[in-house]
Amino acid sequence: MTGVTYVQKACAYITRATGELLVFEGPGHDGLQIPKGTLESGESPREALFREVLEESGLGTLSGAKHLTTDVWTRREEPPKRYVRHFFHATVHEPRDRWTHTVTDGGEEHGAEFEFRWVRPSTAREFALDLDEYVGLLPTAAGPDTVASASD
Repeated sequence: MTGVTYVQKACAYITRATGELLVFEGPGHDGLQIPKGTLESGESPREALFREVLEESGLGTLSGAKHLTTDVWTRREEPPKRYVRHFFHATVHEPRDRWTHTVTDGGEEHGAEFEFRWVRPSTAREFALDLDEYVGLLPTAAGPDTVASASD
């Protein structure tokens, strides 16, 4: 297809020891979201992951960041726009159950306030932008080496 725009995105599934997943509800989208964003020029998906998580949530210390999968997701048909989404999983020690963070990216969302909270992945309602598509790849709370199958 000619004229297709491809935008590289880093998407972060962040969990804590209880197995809960970090989510927020942001402006302009219906449904839960996870920290994510567009790769900057010359930036790797992993570098974007850490930058985006810090800018959107304020969390600066992630452990065990692991690439889960990459897909191509259709954002819109006309004019054609596709997101090349790089999904990562990382853990964090975060005692707060809820917090508000003001976005610090200097871009379009700069100054927006995101309300963060933790959810059990199995009970979360639908995510915006199909961002929940790979939640089944996350390790379970049973142990760090246990991975749920995509059919769970």
